Amino acid sequence: MPRNIGFAYTFLRQVCRPDKEYPKDYVHSLYFDTPDLDQYIRSASGDFKKDKVRIRWYGDITDQQSTVPVFLELKTREGFASSKQRQRLLVPRQRLEVAQLTGGIVDRTALMDTLAGFGHFPEMPLRPIILISYLRHRFNEMQTGVRVSFDQDISTSIVAPELGRQERELRLAGAVIEVKGPTLELPTTLKRMRVLDADWSRFSKYGYCIETHLTEPGTVARFWPSGRMVEP
Repeated sequence: MPRNIGFAYTFLRQVCRPDKEYPKDYVHSLYFDTPDLDQYIRSASGDFKKDKVRIRWYGDITDQQSTVPVFLELKTREGFASSKQRQRLLVPRQRLEVAQLTGGIVDRTALMDTLAGFGHFPEMPLRPIILISYLRHRFNEMQTGVRVSFDQDISTSIVAPELGRQERELRLAGAVIEVKGPTLELPTTLKRMRVLDADWSRFSKYGYCIETHLTEPGTVARFWPSGRMVEP
């Protein structure tokens, strides 16, 4: 629940240490998909194997120089196992402006060549679909060192003009707690997160944000991830 966001952050500060290198920053991800949203459909249906292609950058671009580092990423999940490959690229700052994102940030040749280097060959053309941004706090659980992130202030903008309901930006209530450990077993200290009235489950920001844009305005819980503890 939104009223639990402050309590959740305070709880994590008690049992975790802030990450030494990057304790807090804004994360921006431009997700790609096929024209028929194949990756969204696979995610929503819980397919055993699914991929996500995105370009990610950090912080406020107005604080950057004329070029900004971005990361082209391929995230692959098979069952409960997941992996991520990423390639750092430098792009002109203006390409990260919302009005320019329909161009995909990098040219198509660079996109496909990088994915081919990852061993990924999409059967259908990919295009930019949605921008998702949020404030991320990074922690390490004190006893085990397991990485924990706390994402709040989640906003989402549809980039593909024919999708959604012409809403420029939507903001989701609640927050997402993501635990990245070697097993599905939570460290003992983090098991107390159950008191936050949140559920422990697989959760896709991409899938949820697409669903939010496609849902009729006024629908109950349209903007509610409401607090999620995400599997490793």
